Amino acid sequence: MIDTKVYRTALLMFAVALGAAAVACDPSSQASEAEANDQFVKVVNVEVAPIALTDFTAYIRLTGEVEALNDVIALNDVIVSAEESGVIERLFVEKGALVRKGAAIAKIEDLVLSAQVQEARAAFDLASERYERQRRLWEDEQIGSEINYLEARYQAQLQEARLEFLEARLERTVIRAPIPGVFDERYVDAGEMVAPGTRVARVVEVDRVKVTGGVPERFAAAVQPGDTAQISFEVLPEEVFLGQIGFVGSTVDERNRTFQIEIVIDNPGRLMKPQMVANVLVAQSRLQNVVVVPQSAVMRTEDGYEVYVVGEQDGAEVAVTRAVRLGPTYANQAVVEEGLAEGDRLIVRGQQLVEVGDHVQVVDSKR
Repeated sequence: MIDTKVYRTALLMFAVALGAAAVACDPSSQASEAEANDQFVKVVNVEVAPIALTDFTAYIRLTGEVEALNDVIALNDVIVSAEESGVIERLFVEKGALVRKGAAIAKIEDLVLSAQVQEARAAFDLASERYERQRRLWEDEQIGSEINYLEARYQAQLQEARLEFLEARLERTVIRAPIPGVFDERYVDAGEMVAPGTRVARVVEVDRVKVTGGVPERFAAAVQPGDTAQISFEVLPEEVFLGQIGFVGSTVDERNRTFQIEIVIDNPGRLMKPQMVANVLVAQSRLQNVVVVPQSAVMRTEDGYEVYVVGEQDGAEVAVTRAVRLGPTYANQAVVEEGLAEGDRLIVRGQQLVEVGDHVQVVDSKR
């Protein structure tokens, strides 16, 4: 026996198939389908950013190192060293202490020099008295000879110079800090013998420091003394320091093709310490009233670069391509020197999905 439910289902499916075939053969139905296809238009959602003129600064990024501004052993040529021979009698400053400029650091035993100074002072006093008497006799009373008068004067001058020389040597038995800073290290102890040039101590100026770094040679024309620089440190994420380039090297290191610069900056709170690694940004170029776009909106072509903007065609918004010429770039931003004008609506998201002439729908605008 034939299942009536199965039979009815088969008849229904056969009828549907015949109807579909009849519709397919009907010319009027084919025309309706073609008309529907003509009405279908591809529309792409995009985000745009209106072009406006703005200022732009490009930076050179490099790695530097902190050095003390006078990280040297000082007195002679900023080197704290002995200028007289003798035994270190006393040290006045403990390691790590702050010292002011001119503060006494150490004292060299001065018994011999003190005695020589006293002897020279007595000889000068005697020579001065003789000269004064000879001067009165010669100038006021015309007694004696001129040669005696001159000998007395020159002898007094000679003794005065000898006294000043010995007093200066006596003064140098006190070794003083030539700069304000931290008494960072000492190289001698009390009782040790020193000679002129013997290193005694190290004084580091910490209120101001310098950051040194190497700039690639291709930026040689862009970096000048007096330019400003931003300094930051990974260990001090909240701090950004500003300084000026005080020195620009005149030669290029043949090993890494860089030239040296030095940036002098204040060190408030003495946060920066010698040998710390610094991130340095040196302003390469400063431009005003230029077109700046995200680098992600720019696409490379065989002939250069292009961007998409929103234009109009038959009353609809469509994607339009523009060839552009780029200028300086920094931090994912690029200067467009040619190809865009103020007021253009640049497609900044969805540009990879559109082609020239595609209809677009602006879903968001970046201000």
